[in-house]
Amino acid sequence: MRRSNGWLVLGLLLLLGGCASEPVNRNDGRYSMKDDRPPENPPDLSQVKDAQPRYEPYSKQGNKDYEVLGQSYSVMPSGKGFVQEGLASWYASKFHGHYTSNGELYDMYTMSAAHKTLPLPSYVRVTNLDNNKSVIVRVNDRGPFHSNRVIDVSYAAAYKLGMLQTGTARVRLEVIYNDSPEHQAVAAITSGKAVYYVQIVAASSKEKLQSLASELEQKFNIQSRVTAADNLYRLQLGPMANEDLANRMLDTIRNGGYPQSYLVRDPASQGG
Repeated sequence: MRRSNGWLVLGLLLLLGGCASEPVNRNDGRYSMKDDRPPENPPDLSQVKDAQPRYEPYSKQGNKDYEVLGQSYSVMPSGKGFVQEGLASWYASKFHGHYTSNGELYDMYTMSAAHKTLPLPSYVRVTNLDNNKSVIVRVNDRGPFHSNRVIDVSYAAAYKLGMLQTGTARVRLEVIYNDSPEHQAVAAITSGKAVYYVQIVAASSKEKLQSLASELEQKFNIQSRVTAADNLYRLQLGPMANEDLANRMLDTIRNGGYPQSYLVRDPASQGG
């Protein structure tokens, strides 16, 4: 019996892994509902906030070229500057709680969306051209797989766009692109602006700091460097292109277990 239970658990894990690893095919039979429908008792959605654009690295999942219903789709390497007009639709209860192509769980009460070829995740301003209502959504799924539609928005986003009753709406999509802190820093250095680092600790052993640097790079998703001066090595995280960004990172690092950290400006940079 133990062996049987083990095979059962393994089978379930493989099934879940398969659900999360491929673009969602809206017709593949994984859903308990045959047809999509709105929720029976939706909460008050008037206070739902737009998605908050921020830098997120494109995920390893859901960004490969794929094929659905005999149609091939090529994922864009970047969403920067992307603008598109066409029909929007919305999706709700049938997909609620199931995996998106990004490997996340779809929540129809959040401001999210599906797009055929934008890299995941992407932040997009969606404007209803019929009533001029506008929202910001986070694209984390694939679809809609209809030739005349450009985006599927969540139930909450459809509510705020005023398109629940019509089912579809003419929209304009505009990607809100946030460059990586590393690229911002390079741009700042090139333009002569100030560049900031968070100093973590100083020590006489470079090897120990390099080991800690690798750990902190993964923990805080930021690059590091070890500098030398006055017979000491200093571990710093960065670069960051502006003081506001650097101060937010400083707060994160202090709250993450390094309260002695402080902000420094790269002496090689200018401005500020």
